[in-house]
Amino acid sequence: MALLQISEPGLSTAPHQHRLAVGIDLGTTNSLVATVRNGISVVLNDDNGRAMLPSVVRYAAEGDVIVGEAAQAAQSEDPVNTIVSVKRFMGRGLKDLGEISRLPYRFVDSSSTGSGQGFGMLQLRTAAGAKSPVEVSAEILRVLRERAEASLGGELVGAVITVPAYFDDAQRQATKDAAKLAGLNVLRLLNEPTAAAIAYGLDNAAEGVYAVYDLGGGTFDISILRLSRGVFEVLAANGDSALGGDDFDQRIHCWLLEKNNLSALSPQDTRLLLTHARTAKEQLTEHAETRITAVLSSGELIDNVLTREEFQAMSQNLVQRTLQLLRRALRDAKLGVADVKGVVMVGGATRMPQVQHAVGEFFGQMPLTNLDPDKVVALGAAIQANLLAGNRSGDDWLLLDVIPLSLGIETMGGLTEKIIPRNSTIPTARAQEFTTFKDGQTAMSIHVVQGERELISDCRSLAKFELRGIPAMVAGAARIRVTFQVDADGLLNVAAREMGSGVEAHIAVKPSYGLSDAEITRMLQESAQHAQDDMLARALREQQTEAKQLLEAVQHALAQDGALLSEAERTCIEDRMGSLNALLQQTDHQAIKRGIEALNVATTEFAQRRMDTSVKSALAGHNISELGN
Repeated sequence: MALLQISEPGLSTAPHQHRLAVGIDLGTTNSLVATVRNGISVVLNDDNGRAMLPSVVRYAAEGDVIVGEAAQAAQSEDPVNTIVSVKRFMGRGLKDLGEISRLPYRFVDSSSTGSGQGFGMLQLRTAAGAKSPVEVSAEILRVLRERAEASLGGELVGAVITVPAYFDDAQRQATKDAAKLAGLNVLRLLNEPTAAAIAYGLDNAAEGVYAVYDLGGGTFDISILRLSRGVFEVLAANGDSALGGDDFDQRIHCWLLEKNNLSALSPQDTRLLLTHARTAKEQLTEHAETRITAVLSSGELIDNVLTREEFQAMSQNLVQRTLQLLRRALRDAKLGVADVKGVVMVGGATRMPQVQHAVGEFFGQMPLTNLDPDKVVALGAAIQANLLAGNRSGDDWLLLDVIPLSLGIETMGGLTEKIIPRNSTIPTARAQEFTTFKDGQTAMSIHVVQGERELISDCRSLAKFELRGIPAMVAGAARIRVTFQVDADGLLNVAAREMGSGVEAHIAVKPSYGLSDAEITRMLQESAQHAQDDMLARALREQQTEAKQLLEAVQHALAQDGALLSEAERTCIEDRMGSLNALLQQTDHQAIKRGIEALNVATTEFAQRRMDTSVKSALAGHNISELGN
């Protein structure tokens, strides 16, 4: 019997051929690349034996692009042209950054420059011209690709690139664009906590419920997973895409400013103090105190001693923010602390003693640290890449990830109809049918939104498109099927189809930049805080919409067949219509409902007469035998 071999589209199907694929952890502070060799996931080092590549890019005046350690060494002397923590800018516009005066960069907005980088995406002005975060990230990915190809001795068929679980659609799309620019074929975008769970679960043959606490240089994620017989099922995810080790550095930086009575610093001095702050943070992981010494460009000497206790006090609320998100993830998963078998720590920032202590105290158990928190994400991504490339593996396993926020469309009255609820397993496709609002309607506007609230004004707009060519029918007769598809990368496609005629329209949702951390947090918090208000607001909108439809239908009937009514009957109906119109200006949905019922009662006899007249007209000139045929 012949065997049918299945592989990813575009990949070779030659049997027994090992395809070169890698996993890449594109980090805020450091990036890594890993692969599977002889069934074991390993990190690939550079020529000097270093695994981690600093995620720093310098655009030199002479046109050279420098990536990694050499760029990192120049960040204090050339801060404007040396870009660090670029991951925080991915998929963002200037308005998403908030306070940018502390950042030693010259920002421009591509919407004002006519750049083809996408409306609203920020750029950084450098010696090599304006550069988008996508281009800067591509330089990092290009170095990792070249390292992998040199180490493996051939061209890569693809890569799995990890992203924070709470990256929105714009941030994920920007990551894919950067990979394409770097010459990489993206097999999958994989959530960082999920990648860590794969590496830990397969390495330890773990089963049960695990929490993956991922605190990196620029982002925080918490994922709750169930590991069972090779199935990695994400039960819930939460996080903050603007909370990480950089924020702990910033606390030390502000402490230095206050301690030394400093105000407006040059970009060079700002970057110098941030660099010393990061070093101090790392020193306090191993020591009870550290000395910070620096000479500013003005010649002023900075010389301060920072203790671990002082650092923990100034950063306590940052740690507490992660625990709040952790509680929400457990609540979404419908689990308690006692249900969690183990806690996997991911990201270099989890080495801080205050983080280790807080997480251990929260769960009542010591976190698991037998895998390097800096490398575990890349190792898990390599395992997934090896599988997607079609290489045989001794472990058969299945990955079930989730989407972090609900997706839906706007319906009449400015209401949100959720089609895919948050924490739904991806990839997924869900459809729902809608209809037309007015007689003869031949087009429909589809407004795609993201969020947890009932009203469209409280959600984030993602995209709009139109379905045209709908056959003219009476209101409510058309069947418009709207389908949402979220792929394994968490990216969204929406299609709308009129089922009778087959007319169809679709859109790949690619916002120029997406949800900020504050917006995501606000959506989830307000969803819980305003649940009762939202329910009443939805009821009001629904009754208002129904009332308007009824008033329009009655007005149309009066214009066509008003002669069927006596003057007293018409006056009664018009009085009821006036009352209902007046009720529409109020906010009592129960009163509007009563007004609708009153108008329905007043028009019942009129509707029967119209039906009788219509039947008589249809039967006129025909005999029973003709109707029987």
